[in-house]
Amino acid sequence: MTFPADPEHGHGILAVDSGGSGLRVAVGTAARGARAERSSRSPVRTGDRGIDPGHLLGQLVPMVRALTAETGIGRLSTAAVGAAGMSGLGDALREELPDALAREFGIRTTALAADAVTAYTGALGVRAGAVVAAGTGLIAVGTDLTAWHRADGWGHLLGDCGSGAWIGRAGLEAALRAYDGRPGGSVRLLGCAESRFGPMRGLPGLLYPRPDRAAVLASFAPEVAACAGHDPVAGGILRAAARHLAESAAAVCPRDDEPPFALTGGLVKLGEPLLGPLAEELAQRLPHARRVDAAGDPLRGAVRIAAGLAVDRLALPADGALLSVVRRT
Repeated sequence: MTFPADPEHGHGILAVDSGGSGLRVAVGTAARGARAERSSRSPVRTGDRGIDPGHLLGQLVPMVRALTAETGIGRLSTAAVGAAGMSGLGDALREELPDALAREFGIRTTALAADAVTAYTGALGVRAGAVVAAGTGLIAVGTDLTAWHRADGWGHLLGDCGSGAWIGRAGLEAALRAYDGRPGGSVRLLGCAESRFGPMRGLPGLLYPRPDRAAVLASFAPEVAACAGHDPVAGGILRAAARHLAESAAAVCPRDDEPPFALTGGLVKLGEPLLGPLAEELAQRLPHARRVDAAGDPLRGAVRIAAGLAVDRLALPADGALLSVVRRT
């Protein structure tokens, strides 16, 4: 099935969400939003130049060509690309991607955003507040619409405290402690880890060489949550994760009266074992904030940014690391 050209703007938009668990892409129009989406479960590689533009384009180009053929949207004028690690590892992407999108698709305006910014815009739209994007990784971002404020998002080796990778790593550490006979171990988590990954002796060799190590760690987070109600070690991990989430939210939330706060990302699916302790932590650390449900995900946020740019109505603050716009004439 094909769709007619956008009657209001006559051109299409491209939205991209590159996260720790894969790549999601949408094509649509400024007036009507996303018309079709595709996804890949292969995360974009990070190398010595940061986020690898060639690896991203290798996945992105065929997906976009398929989407434009599916929707009949032949002209793409504006793109918004949200990527995990953009703020600290996005130099090569910022340097190469706008020209590549112009060359491949004729796109003349490209927004390059940290995944926290697309998560924020998907969750709250264009208004002051704070969002914690908690999935494989974790970053908190807030704005008063004059500047962005961020906390964490330092990756699974240096931060992302309370994220899926953080919870999974803590759960596997507890499993290894039980395997060794050290204090702080969990026999229940050991059994879960052996069921999922095999003998513990082989875990380092299975985990360390993988380029998607963070995603593999995060895949164990649901096991930790499932054990939390019956295992004090697992329960303690979820309570610590909730504390980290609340600390990051408090660091970025505006001090205005009752700013909205939203939690978005895959960790929401862990349910009460995480959300219960999180509510308690937020009540202590953010009593002035108003908890709201996220209206949409980071891909929806990228769609909103691209649509706003296409009609010159994007009111979000520019930031060299978190949100920048490149225009090609």
